[in-house]
Amino acid sequence: MASRTWRRITPEQRRQIIRMAAGGASYREIARHFGRWDGAIRAILRPLGGVSRSEMWSVSRARLCLNDRVEIRLGLEREESFEAIAQRIGRHRSTVCREVNANGGRSAYRPMGAQRRAAQAARRPKATKLASNPELCARVIADLEALWSPQQITARLRAQFGQASAMTVSHETIYKSLYVQGRGELRRELARCLRSGRATRRPHGRLEARGHIPDMVTISERPPEVDDRAVPGHWEGDLIMGKNNNSAIGTLVERSTRFVILLHLGKDRSAEAVRVAMTEAIQSLPAALRRSITWDQGKEMSEHVRFSVDTGVAVYFCDPHSPWQRGSNENTNGLLRQYLPKKMNLRDRSQAELDAIAGRLNGRPRQTLGFRSPSQALDEALR
Repeated sequence: MASRTWRRITPEQRRQIIRMAAGGASYREIARHFGRWDGAIRAILRPLGGVSRSEMWSVSRARLCLNDRVEIRLGLEREESFEAIAQRIGRHRSTVCREVNANGGRSAYRPMGAQRRAAQAARRPKATKLASNPELCARVIADLEALWSPQQITARLRAQFGQASAMTVSHETIYKSLYVQGRGELRRELARCLRSGRATRRPHGRLEARGHIPDMVTISERPPEVDDRAVPGHWEGDLIMGKNNNSAIGTLVERSTRFVILLHLGKDRSAEAVRVAMTEAIQSLPAALRRSITWDQGKEMSEHVRFSVDTGVAVYFCDPHSPWQRGSNENTNGLLRQYLPKKMNLRDRSQAELDAIAGRLNGRPRQTLGFRSPSQALDEALR
């Protein structure tokens, strides 16, 4: 019955029927206008997905409108190719192909249903994944409070639950939930858990004060094996300063695994104090991890020759104002500021507390290690 009705009603009449239905006309009013039975009108509209609303016709010219979708349906009924349909409605064939495949394929494409789905997807504002998934939101909050970065959180969720799981979220979504006021998914205070501690994104940089050191061996003389990070045991070192530069902590970072060791110095950051602390730390390591140290040109390393004699570890010095030559150490020092802020008096931190902080940092997944932790990478390197 429906097929006989479709043959009697021309394509232009079908378009008019659809437009009248979109304007709110009932089946009976449309049937009376065209001199048809109600069942004939219903047979036309029902396969198309039912009656649409008038606002479906008011869409951006960059998007498919209901009239385009009706033309796609008519072309499919005539078994036309996607390219032929696209030429008639003034679109690219890929647009038509995606539209049809996303809405049931050639045999099940319904323009009304496709238009409703498109209208629903275009509604703004949309609830973010964190707002609609309390379990995922709680997991992200817990990881942020553990001082994990959004990239680390995203990678671990994908590794644990799979790429397409509802328990995954992009790092950009996490950042936006923190930075954009009024979203409400994550508390504004959680921005302090980020490495920068700021709730805005902005570049920053600094220059370091350098001192003159006698008998320096520059980084240009460092063995090539240090550069490729293939062999463990090569370290980068520096000091991080406390409140008013009256206290300091030494940091050592292994280049291949990013494993960190913290040195308690307290108020005394003299060359002798640094040498003694470094000697104790290095001599506690396996022989395979005692190869070289790269430092900046700070006066605290003035006793580097004696240190090398006592430990057998060579010391190399970066060029002036070239912190990127100790990139691993610079990055780690930035991470440490989450635990040891610049305004903190570092004299009050014991070696046990520093060891605990180093343990937390060595247990955090790192993107440069394929989201393994430094402890895992060091164990693998030693094996």
